[in-house]
Amino acid sequence: MTVKTVFFDMGGTIETFWYSPEMRLQATPGLQQLLSAHGIDLHLSDAHLYDLVTGGLARYHQWRLETLEELPVSAVWRNYILADYPYDFPRLDANADDLMVWIETHYYCRQMRPEMPSVLAEIQNLGYKIGLISNVTSHGQVPQNLCQYGIKQYFNPIVLSSEYGRRKPDPAIFHYAARLSNSPTSECIYIGDRISRDIVGSKRAGFKLAIQIRHAFNHGESDDGAIPDLIISNMIELLDLLKREYRNRLQKAKGTKLSRKIKAVLFDADGVLYYRKNKDQELAPFIKQHGIPCPDNLESEIAKLRHQAFVGQMSFEQYKAGVLNLYGITDPNLVAEGIATAIREKEQVHFWNDTLETLKILKARGLYLGIITDTAHPLHFKLSKLERGGIGNLWDSIIPSSEVGVQKPDPRIYRLALAQLGIEADQAIFVGHKSSELEGAQNSGITTVAYNYEPGAKADIFIRQFSDLSQLEILK
Repeated sequence: MTVKTVFFDMGGTIETFWYSPEMRLQATPGLQQLLSAHGIDLHLSDAHLYDLVTGGLARYHQWRLETLEELPVSAVWRNYILADYPYDFPRLDANADDLMVWIETHYYCRQMRPEMPSVLAEIQNLGYKIGLISNVTSHGQVPQNLCQYGIKQYFNPIVLSSEYGRRKPDPAIFHYAARLSNSPTSECIYIGDRISRDIVGSKRAGFKLAIQIRHAFNHGESDDGAIPDLIISNMIELLDLLKREYRNRLQKAKGTKLSRKIKAVLFDADGVLYYRKNKDQELAPFIKQHGIPCPDNLESEIAKLRHQAFVGQMSFEQYKAGVLNLYGITDPNLVAEGIATAIREKEQVHFWNDTLETLKILKARGLYLGIITDTAHPLHFKLSKLERGGIGNLWDSIIPSSEVGVQKPDPRIYRLALAQLGIEADQAIFVGHKSSELEGAQNSGITTVAYNYEPGAKADIFIRQFSDLSQLEILK
């Protein structure tokens, strides 16, 4: 497999940065003026405002290190920086991002690595896509600095944790970026300065290479967890590697005839890669204990809620709260307990004994591996299950219905997987267990394999054991 996309980190990678308490304190009068202009007058000295801002951001940073969540900027201001100021600031939410951009551009001294423009131009000339994945609190700082450096036009996509809601090293943000670039994760390279965020995260997502660039800044945090595939000091060092990859790609293209053989194996997740003994019944005992006797005609209402959750129109928690309400459970404490029960039960997954070994065999044959899953949860929840089964870093494409806004058997969700892998429908097989999802794959022109299938399921191929996949003639 070749390289399609080169992704960069921002701070410490595209740009170097430093700060000191003295530099920040000298900049603070400008923050006083900006806050005042937006109707936020805290009547604090510069020193006290500096302590308030840096202390609140330090508490927020510690929380997000533990959770890998990124909150909306207005919540950062209200819940962390201004947590001791409960009275309302009417203009805060509308200006929260501008205020944070000011902090991120004035409380740091940032400078682009001087070789970046020429390196990016050469990477683009070689035909690679270029993307960016950055942990950042605001929406505006990264685009603003890229424009100031004169290099923003090279990057597509630009993926910010502040917009996606999850932070590196969560592999979900790397999968999301790869999907936006229509590139298999195994054909992506990532360059970053932090091992604990950049190298660990890209390796967990199955990127082809994870490269560290040295950045002389002490973050005061542990920075370990993985070994980079390459360590560089200057971006120019990337070019030799990418030129070798480019030559390999040309040689491979010359020696490859147009082929319609199977190039990818796409899977449903729950019921195929793993199973749950209590599937769709996780709330039944709780409802029996606390709900009203089974009302009539609820199935259609529950189905509507399920669909809304599966296409990302509501969260899993909202979905389960709606179901509990339908059964007459409205007490907030009981609803919270029911939701916690549902989440806990959905975590109880079991993997077939031959799953990992079979997937490794298929991967070793050069096949793309993908997942197309209907889920009410965000991708990071699904990935945590896969990682517990030892199969988290094997996937070239993961298409979660809750993030793409469409669910099986709609042919669009299958086409999203094909597009990311760069293949046609007749170059893939889909392994599923439900009649509707198998039919959706067939209608999309994909060869279907039924496993752990429900009665009456129709498919091109039926298998009894997961390991039977590696014995199929079309995959040899």
